[in-house]
Amino acid sequence: MLFMDEQTKTREILEDEAGRNALRIALPEVVDKPAKFGGALELPIGALATVFRVKESIQAKLWERLASIPAKERTEPLPVKPNEDYEGPEVPTASAAISAPAAGKVNATLEIVLGGPRHDNPFTDVELHANFRLGDIELRVGGFYDGDGRYVIRFLPPKPGTWEFRTLSTARSLDGHAGTITVEPSSAPGPVRVAETFHFAYANGEVYRPVGTTLYAWTHQSQELQEQTLETLEKSAFTKVRMCVFPKAFIFNDNEPELYPFNRDGDTWDSSRFNPAYFRHLEKRIRDLEDLGIQADVILFHPYDRWGFQDLGRAADDRYLRYVVRRLAAFPNVWWSLANEYDFMTTKRRDDWERFAQIVTDEDHADHLLSIHNGTRMYDYSAEWATHCSIQKVDYYKTAEQVTDMREQWGKPVVLDEIGYEGDLEYEWGSLSAVEVVRRAWETTLRGGYYTHGETYYDDNDVLWWAKGGQLVGQSAERIAFLDRLIGESPTGRLEPILRMSPTPIGGVEGKYELHYQGYSQHRFQTIDIAEGHTAQVDLIDTWAMTIETLPDTFTAGQRIELPVRPYMAYRLRIERIAS
Repeated sequence: MLFMDEQTKTREILEDEAGRNALRIALPEVVDKPAKFGGALELPIGALATVFRVKESIQAKLWERLASIPAKERTEPLPVKPNEDYEGPEVPTASAAISAPAAGKVNATLEIVLGGPRHDNPFTDVELHANFRLGDIELRVGGFYDGDGRYVIRFLPPKPGTWEFRTLSTARSLDGHAGTITVEPSSAPGPVRVAETFHFAYANGEVYRPVGTTLYAWTHQSQELQEQTLETLEKSAFTKVRMCVFPKAFIFNDNEPELYPFNRDGDTWDSSRFNPAYFRHLEKRIRDLEDLGIQADVILFHPYDRWGFQDLGRAADDRYLRYVVRRLAAFPNVWWSLANEYDFMTTKRRDDWERFAQIVTDEDHADHLLSIHNGTRMYDYSAEWATHCSIQKVDYYKTAEQVTDMREQWGKPVVLDEIGYEGDLEYEWGSLSAVEVVRRAWETTLRGGYYTHGETYYDDNDVLWWAKGGQLVGQSAERIAFLDRLIGESPTGRLEPILRMSPTPIGGVEGKYELHYQGYSQHRFQTIDIAEGHTAQVDLIDTWAMTIETLPDTFTAGQRIELPVRPYMAYRLRIERIAS
């Protein structure tokens, strides 16, 4: 028999009388006013207790009480295998109509479309993929059913040349098609990769800097609001958007989406039958982001759910992952995030996440970036599949200050995908001042990491940027753009942490281009710390006013520069060797 524990869903505890009595000792307001917490009731009780800072001694009493209360038994649906006899021998192989391009370009999506059978359930009965070959390179690319007898194979060619392809399928009419596609060179930058251990670059080698923002449920809003979001993004400096595949149910997120990912079977979802219109819409928005030069950090699972999508069972989870990755892997501007706040999901354990990572890497012929995002418990980013660290603040005050240590610990790029949101909500995660968000961005960047912005100002219509998009109303976004401009002026287009005896962070290209950030401090002066035989041009930077004042003289080692006595100042050293 299973018993309740800290991973039990809060809603399940509330549905049990003994559970409610136990919960009252730790979170009485959740028991008395459950409607106030909305989609948060789908979280495991351990996550809720952490978020609301329940004392450890009281948590211990709660876990002791819950351990004697039986939990609901779960039945796991069996996996559905493709039907090897889906079409009988009377159907000739390779008899389906096929449309394949004769030519394409490197790093541009190619699409092969086949008109095939539609009886029974093609989503589960038909397995389809194609092998693409160029010389010694061979890539297996999975296909998917797009409804109405339409089957699609999408390919993102990484190199120019004449690529050969051949289809394989459990449907005889789809099996055995062969052809060639001539792929020409192009200027398209391609997918983003890890570069120089801690940074990112496009496949063509061009520097990429993730300047992220959070738009969890923007594709599930009205068309008008989505278009407004795109207009706002076009005017911004953001180069990455964190966004969910599934709709979201949480505070300020109570509206129903226009589309759902599955078809209904009575009162339940038929997870074996996808809704192609849902995924076509998602694809359209990812293409819209590509047109703006923005990467889509696609979140595959999340805990904020009232529809049951986080709890479909192992077989349905695996089937969904294969489907969505096959649909999106040929888009150059995609990143994968296995989950937002993975440890808040009650039905998933470590072996599930490792299995999910294997499915994604198996199905993604373009090798997009892949990570997972924590709630309160950090994932082990030493996992070989994790290309980078996607981290929520692990301390309310000083996570940004730990970035250099995280780089050293994991040996991978560190992205603080949730440094806290600029806003005015009653919750600590959504009530940071713009000044504090900008400070965290500077601290993170100069210590060698990257960050993601979010905005959560209260709105009577519940249109908060962090979930639904619309318009930005805060003050941090333009100052983040200002910071990114300064980084872009570095000789490398990046900053490395410069580890020197200094109480405040320094980042840049040591001995050539250095940004010194003063943070909270309000120094009257600073002594120039550069090598003998060099001079420095000094720029005083007001990180809030976004002003740059170039001092008239150059400076040598040991000279003093005068600073305004106010916090959040920085200065830049552009250093050159003195000609001998």
